[in-house]
Amino acid sequence: ESCYPSVVVLQCHPRSARTRHSDTNFLQYREESKTHEDKVIRNYYLQNREDYKRYNKLTGEVTSLVHHLRYLKSGSKVRIQITQQLLEKLYNMGVIHQKDTLSGVENLTTASFCKRRLPVVLKNLNMAQTMELAVKYVEQGHVRVGPHQITDPAFLVPRQLEDHVTWMDQSSIREKVKKYSRSFDDYVCQND
Repeated sequence: ESCYPSVVVLQCHPRSARTRHSDTNFLQYREESKTHEDKVIRNYYLQNREDYKRYNKLTGEVTSLVHHLRYLKSGSKVRIQITQQLLEKLYNMGVIHQKDTLSGVENLTTASFCKRRLPVVLKNLNMAQTMELAVKYVEQGHVRVGPHQITDPAFLVPRQLEDHVTWMDQSSIREKVKKYSRSFDDYVCQND
């Protein structure tokens, strides 16, 4: 005698058995949606999946806002004001290329935000050969944006600060770059 109660097996109606074994695979849909997510995470070397989810949510909210703005009258003061503010903000962030129309916002993707991350900007400025190396430089404190040292790879570089991305003064990489470019001054290094 077992201490477990006996298991009752229920017979299904033949029609419900057919629907159970249909060709729809709901688990595969989730896998397909993750392939794009994994591709973006791999391409931009995102270390935290939450960053991707945050950018994706932000993209959805902006797209939804644009969709709702289209329902307002074209001459409405509210629509014009919100549109101008949204376009100005996204343009200053560097996420869109033109601040004239909402058509650029319709093409907004998660990758648009990923392209503004500090390691991606470092790679685009040819300060690092790979994304992995760029992330390592940022985490180790070799990079500054303006006067501030940045150690968070998720830092989004606005359009105005893109020209101010440089090496830290004490960075060994900066010295190697200077030595390689033959603008290295021995006197400055000895007196520091």
